[in-house]
Amino acid sequence: MSLPISTRIPTPLPNSPDGWIAAGEAALDAAGAAIRPYFRVGLEADDKSDESPVTVADRKAEETLRAAILAAFPEHGIIGEEFPPHNPDAKYVWVIDPIDGTRAFITGRTTFCSLLGLLEDGVPVLGFIDQPVTRERWIGGRGVPTRFTGQFGGQVGTRAHVTLPEAELSSTAPEMFTPADAARFAKLQAAAKRVYWGGDAYAYGLLALGQIDLVAECSLKPWDWAALGPVVEGAGGVVTDWAGNPLRLGADGSALATANPALHHAALKVLAG
Repeated sequence: MSLPISTRIPTPLPNSPDGWIAAGEAALDAAGAAIRPYFRVGLEADDKSDESPVTVADRKAEETLRAAILAAFPEHGIIGEEFPPHNPDAKYVWVIDPIDGTRAFITGRTTFCSLLGLLEDGVPVLGFIDQPVTRERWIGGRGVPTRFTGQFGGQVGTRAHVTLPEAELSSTAPEMFTPADAARFAKLQAAAKRVYWGGDAYAYGLLALGQIDLVAECSLKPWDWAALGPVVEGAGGVVTDWAGNPLRLGADGSALATANPALHHAALKVLAG
């Protein structure tokens, strides 16, 4: 696929954080332009084999992101939700969720996001959370303090001293939990201040802004989490699976994101109990 001249990425770009950020931003600008015409127009959705919905906007956005990234870094790999992997054994692999929160998208809610994460040897090092309608964007990662483009934009941070009894907990939907995981989550919910449902990846952006303190989820695929850890960690938070292991390819699909290390330790203790 060729990109419109106005959205082509300037090349060459350095294979370094500055180059990755420039490529990711240009790719997301192009993907947002592909998504916005389909928002709140009564778009039909198809059900995939896992019964999750997918639309023409998902597919066009992923095609756009793939074309933009490979134009900048043809030697990199890509793993995306909607299409087969490209060069997945490369040292650097971009992980794409073109529309995280398709249910929100097709019902006209602005909590869906485009997610773009970069893995180095299977480990997330850079993440982008992009809301193409409200023009909010989070960028953060290893050596890259998280910054936010939107109202009150700039460098952001989690709540560094919030404790578990004070914590605002969020999760996308009860349906993502097995009965055993639901029982563990219920203990965490009882220990936190209160729980909010919904939000998908947008909740992790709110955690980076200090609005939410804790997100606990299960049944995630790499395109669901690859962008999120770098953004949260670049804002001062911590992200692991429910056993405390770092997220990387091959992870079990659980994710626990918290505002600070002490809160993370407390939440892991509850989940293990």
